[in-house]
Amino acid sequence: MKQLILLAALMLIALPFAAAAVEPDEMLDDPVLEARAREISKDLRCVVCQNQDIDSSNAGVARDLRLLVRERLVAGDTNQEVLDFVQARYGDYVLLKPPFKPSTYALWLAPVLLVLFGLLVAALILMRARARPNPALSPAEEREVAEILARESRSEP
Repeated sequence: MKQLILLAALMLIALPFAAAAVEPDEMLDDPVLEARAREISKDLRCVVCQNQDIDSSNAGVARDLRLLVRERLVAGDTNQEVLDFVQARYGDYVLLKPPFKPSTYALWLAPVLLVLFGLLVAALILMRARARPNPALSPAEEREVAEILARESRSEP
């Protein structure tokens, strides 16, 4: 049991290190450029992973994108120019925060519309439940309830 706990603890300790997928051979010698590359990488999605930025992805495409970002920075591009270049090459999908424009309206508005639709359905259900009349008991049912209550009150000490 102790070995299992030790193994679990080691896995938890190693987890943050596994998340950083940038290989040492990819890093730039200039710490300022490397910091800029990391900042840009936070805004770029790995095109084969699900919602993972390219810095934390081990996919080959993510590595290629990391190298491309660093290449463009070394060439003298600004952060925005690098993002624009990658976006022009891979489309809006590569951005973790795509721009709000006609081609991405569905992406931005779908969550809001789904929540509003859910609230509308819930309101309709509640309104129907309130509008439904509570039927009164028939005289036979009232007698039956009275008999049951009388029996229960006699059986109690």
